[in-house]
Amino acid sequence: MIHRFLFEKIKNQLFKGKAIIIIGSRQIGKTSLLHELFPNTDNIVWLNGDDLEVQHIVSHINTAQWQTLIGNKKLVIIDEAQLISDIGLRMKLITDQLQDIQLIATGSSAFELANRLNEPLTGRKWEHKMYPLSYAEMVKHHGLLTERSLLTYRLIYGYYPEVVTSPGNERDILRMLTDSYLYKDILSFGGIKKSNKLVALLQAIAYQVGSQVSYSELATTIGIDGKTVETYIDLLEKCYIIFRLPSFCRNLRNELKHSRKIYFYDNGIRNALISNFAPIQNRTDVGALWENFAVSERMKYCQYQDLWCNRYFWRTHKQKEIDYIEEYDGKLHAYEFKYNPRKPAKVPKDFAEAYPDASFSEITPENIGEFLLFH
Repeated sequence: MIHRFLFEKIKNQLFKGKAIIIIGSRQIGKTSLLHELFPNTDNIVWLNGDDLEVQHIVSHINTAQWQTLIGNKKLVIIDEAQLISDIGLRMKLITDQLQDIQLIATGSSAFELANRLNEPLTGRKWEHKMYPLSYAEMVKHHGLLTERSLLTYRLIYGYYPEVVTSPGNERDILRMLTDSYLYKDILSFGGIKKSNKLVALLQAIAYQVGSQVSYSELATTIGIDGKTVETYIDLLEKCYIIFRLPSFCRNLRNELKHSRKIYFYDNGIRNALISNFAPIQNRTDVGALWENFAVSERMKYCQYQDLWCNRYFWRTHKQKEIDYIEEYDGKLHAYEFKYNPRKPAKVPKDFAEAYPDASFSEITPENIGEFLLFH
């Protein structure tokens, strides 16, 4: 099973004179995607940045040595490139001096890889963010009716590729990921020694999905200072475990100006962190699960469909709120997420008066396809 949308994008960019960078969390399927793109490995130099010998060789390599290493092959793939010192400069040698070679690099930590690539490869690369499998990709894989029937299952276990392809082993896979594997780069590059605090922070965030998040409250809850909380959250975001949504504020005095929500890229990871895989009918957090699912899946959709937009939530000091807002082409599009709508959602009066041209929609399991497939 592959990430079909990225597959087609990368395929169309091959041998166009630029490096191709794929960034996403560990175990997301980056290597599997490349094996699908290039089933015949005879023409490939494949380097694993986790290998200490590869790290040493590549971090000191020059153009002549690249030529010797590559030989008559036309494709160089560097997995986990963020682990190699001066990787941007080493990749620049290929893109500048060996222009008939296609270079592809993957990375699982944006904070390290971006720092090492941005300046050396400015104008010389295409960069792709890779997420867990998406609702749209699974619809393309086995049809809309099948994927709709699996919706409650996805809310609990998410879309990590190994979870999707290993029914019956979902809990073991997710626990393995959340025990240590997803944090590998953060602990290596972030200088974090107390991994138990990192997990405690993620657990606290998991319980607050869909709610306003206060760094100071999180700090008090887990016993570290507010600046450390913000640093940890920044690192977790750059490793594609969580992401922040800022508050929208333009016209009203009582709009929240400097607040944020935090979501997980994958529902399964969120549920594993709090050890709750109970079925939907036995849960009290269905609203949070639905909102996390809808927002994260919409992010994937926008990324893969090249829909460039600003994303927010909206809330006032009087607790009037809208779950999610997109701004693109000069217009606002507001959304409310309801898993079990008892009555139709209404746009808050304050918002409607302040932004009369904004659209407003309620997203439920009945119309989620319109939001994630055709919107």
